[in-house]
Amino acid sequence: MARIDSAYNYFISTYAKDIGNRYESHKKSELRDTYNKIIKTNKESPLYKINDTEDIGQFAIDIKEHANAMSLSVSNLSAMGDNIESIMSKRMAHSTNSDAVDAIYVGDSDSPADDFTVEVSALATPQINTGNFLAANGRNFEDGQYSFDLDIRNHSYEFQFNVNRGESNLDIQQKIIRLINSSDVGLSANLISNNKSENAIQIYSKSTGLNEDENYIFSISSNTCWRELNILGIQNMTHQASNSVFSLNGNEHSSLSNTFTVNKAFELILKTPTMSPVTVGLMNDTEALSQGITQMLDSYNGMLDVGLRYTNSHQNRALFNEMSTVTRGMSEQLSSSGIIQDDYHHLVLDKEGLSNAINSEARDETFATLNKLKNAISTAASKASINPLAYVDKSVVEYKNPNKSLAAPYAASAYSGMMMNYGL
Repeated sequence: MARIDSAYNYFISTYAKDIGNRYESHKKSELRDTYNKIIKTNKESPLYKINDTEDIGQFAIDIKEHANAMSLSVSNLSAMGDNIESIMSKRMAHSTNSDAVDAIYVGDSDSPADDFTVEVSALATPQINTGNFLAANGRNFEDGQYSFDLDIRNHSYEFQFNVNRGESNLDIQQKIIRLINSSDVGLSANLISNNKSENAIQIYSKSTGLNEDENYIFSISSNTCWRELNILGIQNMTHQASNSVFSLNGNEHSSLSNTFTVNKAFELILKTPTMSPVTVGLMNDTEALSQGITQMLDSYNGMLDVGLRYTNSHQNRALFNEMSTVTRGMSEQLSSSGIIQDDYHHLVLDKEGLSNAINSEARDETFATLNKLKNAISTAASKASINPLAYVDKSVVEYKNPNKSLAAPYAASAYSGMMMNYGL
């Protein structure tokens, strides 16, 4: 399990920021299709043992996530239809500083959408309660059953927990953290430590901002177990929630959240205070196309880099060789479409070259080449995502009976929520 734990920790630290992204969600039919592909891929697969090296888990996760990025970039280019040319009619938002203010167009195709400026003075923040720091091995709680009350935006809950004989302060704190995180009441709890190796519970509200008639998002109290609550200290608010403060075309506004809609046309995501005004508007046709293609090429180059890293450390070229075949026989057409290829098959877009190509008599040929590239990248991404362990170092243990093949859907990846027996 050590390798699995290491892989999960790598995933959380490297890719967790994308968890919950609304563009990462899938329909039931898509999940069913993925499952069926996994079964089909592994139906004839032999039983194998993964060579137990430190970076195997990281490599498999990198493949999975980069394949996902490739698929997402292809989906963005296919949002208006299978032909990339249709992206020319798609309205896409543009921000002059997307690191501070990101924008998504959510209006109708015929709605007016004038440019406007945004200045961010402060971001909306959550409420934070921080408990008292307690010695990990100390025993400040007597055996028994305890409870505390939680009030959060017109809802009240009672939390109960037991203190058993021999349990330390750390045991109790971890028990309460699990209780809060599993309750799904809009709070998140974690453990923090000080330089004395003492621990405290810190509780965050998942929502941000306060209405005019509110002083807090949540409060914790107890009429019967006030001694234990005072020992924990989790009723102490250490940071009050606050609203975002921003200006639109010089007019100041505030919001409970950092994400909101302007004129039913643009969804803004505030990321950091700004030093100068940020302009938000619509991209022109060529900008939208260039951005979509650049995103697709960047995701493809990222997968090539994963293959190159594994090639250098393991002399295993399986992933790199397969990814590099995506552009086989297309160099001349790609160059004519404004896409330059280097010696390692990385692809870079020349925006001026693309603009010249789509505004010339070779427009149809250009879009045919772009669609061919998009479809090839989509196919490669799907194959890598379904079975990332096809590219790692492994040893075949036993081939399946060719006369009686059984589906093995759980063999696809040890790093996609499945279990794996390393004792083979």
